[in-house]
Amino acid sequence: MNSIRSIKNLNAKELELCVPPNASWHTDYRDTAYIYIGGLPFDLSEGDVLTVFSQYGNPIHLNLIRDKETGKSKGFCFLKYEDQRSCDLAVDNLGGASVMGRLLSVDHTRYKKKEGEVEGLRDMDEEVSNNDTDDDSTRKRRRTSDEKNGGSEDERRPMLKEEQELAKLLRDHDADDPMKAYLVKQKEEEVTEARRALNKYDVVGKDKRQHGHHGSRRDRDPGRTVKGRLHQRERTGRKADQNMGGRLLRVVGVNP
Repeated sequence: MNSIRSIKNLNAKELELCVPPNASWHTDYRDTAYIYIGGLPFDLSEGDVLTVFSQYGNPIHLNLIRDKETGKSKGFCFLKYEDQRSCDLAVDNLGGASVMGRLLSVDHTRYKKKEGEVEGLRDMDEEVSNNDTDDDSTRKRRRTSDEKNGGSEDERRPMLKEEQELAKLLRDHDADDPMKAYLVKQKEEEVTEARRALNKYDVVGKDKRQHGHHGSRRDRDPGRTVKGRLHQRERTGRKADQNMGGRLLRVVGVNP
């Protein structure tokens, strides 16, 4: 935040004093075309950063700093432009800009490449691919396990509406859109809720089917139902009447 205020104050003073470009504070960094970018949302990928900063020039190298163990972004990176003047524009216009609720800190820097680091954007793509290796291997193991078990439950049922929307978003949405990661995360949460609701419905339906198939002892015993009890009471009454009639006939001396 202090860096953002300092840069804004420097620019305001230069405008007030009408300082020419060759005397600007930016000239101290004419020997480097690198800028430091801090305050990045952790969900932004290299492609997202390039989309935001390419509006002021042509980036030719980007190093988004990631955690070595988890591969997740640490929220800052170093970017090199093809033209040093693009650095001035990016520093003046994007410093203090808000992206997904976070303020960007943009400043000139003299970046030194790491040992073995090759300048270019192809290395960036390979690094991203390597960072996703663990997730890919996990998905492959899960897919292999599902195939052995006859396929996963998700594959055996039709796709939910939310799942179809997520697949369409991943397939058709512009990969360079910095909001794509946020939209995908939001849609994944909707898919999770929809699956949870579906599983809950399946459990209730299964219980009902099992109860209807096997039946209860009350359902199997006609005497325990209302209709069965009435029928049983009627038979008992008829039998009692017959016994009573037989006794009366014997009393008067008549064989039934």
